[in-house]
Amino acid sequence: MIPRSLVVLSFTAVLLTAAVAQERVTVGTQRLGTSGALFIAATQGYFKAEGLDLEMTAYPSAQNVVEALAGGATDFGVAEFTGAAFNLAGKGAIKAIAAQVREKRDFDGNELIASNAGYAKGVRKTEDLAGRSFAVTELGAVAHFQLGQIAQMKNFDLNSVTLKQMQSFDGVARAIANGETDAAILPAQYARELLTANQAKLISWVSELDEPQLGALFASAATISSRQATVEKFLRAYRKGAADYTAALMRLDKYSKRITDAKSQAAAASIARYVYPGKTAGVTVVEAGAFYMDPQARLDAADVARQVEWYKSQGLIDSTVAPRSVVDTNFIK
Repeated sequence: MIPRSLVVLSFTAVLLTAAVAQERVTVGTQRLGTSGALFIAATQGYFKAEGLDLEMTAYPSAQNVVEALAGGATDFGVAEFTGAAFNLAGKGAIKAIAAQVREKRDFDGNELIASNAGYAKGVRKTEDLAGRSFAVTELGAVAHFQLGQIAQMKNFDLNSVTLKQMQSFDGVARAIANGETDAAILPAQYARELLTANQAKLISWVSELDEPQLGALFASAATISSRQATVEKFLRAYRKGAADYTAALMRLDKYSKRITDAKSQAAAASIARYVYPGKTAGVTVVEAGAFYMDPQARLDAADVARQVEWYKSQGLIDSTVAPRSVVDTNFIK
């Protein structure tokens, strides 16, 4: 496993254009390839070109990202949907204003894996998750939602699964490697390390089962209400990063295999400098495990509504949370 710090780490974006009257903006995220559009936009100087002096802070979990955003520590946040995100949006503290990545058939994404111990006990396919232990970062994380969708599809009781909260993807990966849990759903960059080290077995790509919107670019309500022009500038830069991300990493050949060339490797290198700071081995991992993203960072509002209803049905978010309270449609293209 490539070690990653579990404490909050601050780092300033690399900006390539000359400074002119820059407005300071802060964004929270995680050191994950799923935030690739943000990292590419920073590397290419798109925020600088909009007059924004960008500072990024890396947090250990998506819940930490949205909690920091709601608490005023950052102006923006790029993170997966969680119960915490939906609850905070329902209370009016944050809003989703653009898309992060999503599951898409023929593209890499989250992977359902079994620990070697779980595999030995018979976890060989999705329906074998019934009655097993399953590691998540926290209750209400994307992996929890995806496990719920698998339970519905395969007709087993989600409550039969013992959920183990590990607080971070590193914790989930360790639980798999050490055989502390039978199975987990992890982003490709984590799952591949375990599979390569023969510390886990692949059960399924989640994109073969469902194609949910996995996350979003969020803005705090305070930023939206008092700095609308800043939000629009941030969005323009972020969308340019999304366009570059998809143009470089989302190309498939006639056999539906990912195209790898100098263009894709350059984009992966821009992302890897944030995901694996100070290391050179991350480019291949980032390139091979790139999730699908809409080239204009458009949110799938209908899928967000579906997720909200599932979270409410499980008692993971307040029953008063309305799908329309999650997304600020004023910024949706």
